[in-house]
Amino acid sequence: MAYTPVTRLHVDAPLAEGAEIALDAKAAHYLKNVLRLGPGARVALFNGRDGEWWGEVALLGKNGGTVRLGEQRRKPRPEPDLWLVFAPVKHARIDYIVEKATELGTSEIRPVMTERTNVARVNLDRLKANAREAAEQTERLTLPEIHAPEKLADLLASWPRGRSLLVCDESGTAPPIAEALAKRAPGPWAVLVGPEGGFADSELDLLRKLPFVCAVGLGPRVLRADTAAIAALALLQAILGDWRDGRGA
Repeated sequence: MAYTPVTRLHVDAPLAEGAEIALDAKAAHYLKNVLRLGPGARVALFNGRDGEWWGEVALLGKNGGTVRLGEQRRKPRPEPDLWLVFAPVKHARIDYIVEKATELGTSEIRPVMTERTNVARVNLDRLKANAREAAEQTERLTLPEIHAPEKLADLLASWPRGRSLLVCDESGTAPPIAEALAKRAPGPWAVLVGPEGGFADSELDLLRKLPFVCAVGLGPRVLRADTAAIAALALLQAILGDWRDGRGA
C-alpha cells in the first residue's frame, strides 16, 4: 500500500480521545492559509508523550483554532538514544544539520564550542522550530532536546557513563567508519563533528585518550561539517541503530 501523507502538528497539551486542543495563531495560519484546510479537515496531533491522535479541525481563526480529538493513531514509541554533538556552522547550514538530525532520529542535539569554531551565537528558538517542523513532516512522535552551546572540554568532563562517542576524525589516521562500527555494540551513542577547518591537534589528542571515544574516518574526501554530521548519523543508524528495523504503520 502506498504511503499517504498526513497533516501532522506538534502541540504541548495532553492528548486523549474527546479532548479539544487549542492551536496557536501560527498553527491556525499554517492550516488555513498554507494548506487551505478548514473545519472538518482531518489532522494528526502529537506531543512527545501520548503518542499520536487523529483530530478534526473545529475552528480556525486569525488568533488560533481548535482541534477535536478522535481515536489514537499510534501509541508512544521511544526514539534511539542518540546524540549529535557538533561545532556550530553559519546561517542555513546549521538549520540543515538540525533538520536532518531530527529526521535521522537523534534524541539530543548539543552544539559545542571548539578552538576553531567561528560562530559566536546560536539561535536556539530557530533551531527548535526547525526540529519541530522536521518531526511533523517525518512521522516522528517526539522532538529532540536542543541544548544551549557549551565548551567541548566542559561537555567531555561531564560525559555520562556508558555512552560511546563516535568522533569524525579528519586526520586520515582513524579506521573507516563501517569497519569500526562493525566491531561495536548497540547502545547509547553520540556523534561528534568538528568545525570547518577541523579539530585542533590538542583536541584530537584529548579525544583519543578518552576510553569512551571511537574515532573514525569518513572516506577519502574532505567533507563539509554539515555533510559529515549527516553521513555519520546515517551510517551509525544503519549499522547499530533503528534503521535495522522496518518502518511501522
